[in-house]
Amino acid sequence: MIAGLGIDLVAVHRVEKLLTRHGHRFLARCFSPGELVRPDDPEHLAGILAAKEAAFKALNPPFPSGIGWRDIAIVHEPRSGRPSIVFHGQAAVVASKHDIIRTHLSITHQAGIAAAVVIVESGTTPGA
Repeated sequence: MIAGLGIDLVAVHRVEKLLTRHGHRFLARCFSPGELVRPDDPEHLAGILAAKEAAFKALNPPFPSGIGWRDIAIVHEPRSGRPSIVFHGQAAVVASKHDIIRTHLSITHQAGIAAAVVIVESGTTPGA
């Protein structure tokens, strides 16, 4: 059963400014080491940020949730490059509470914008 849907857009120029202004501090705060295969590519980083925010929205946690940027990791399959989501820390707690069993993620880039859509599925039957 679909438990949540999230979508987000990130302007690549905003990521470029963050990289210029904060460099390593920005990368360390928002990304896990596995997400930094291309740390100098603002378009790639914008796509990851959009995916993290879309995943957060799909989880629909209570406010304040305590979920940090690094609690949601975007990983890519080695052979295909297909992106997927791994929840850590407080995001994993929220996902478990909602019985999230599967995630679906799509990331795209076009004309200075990165976009991501996330669907989360629950193993819980409605009304159960």
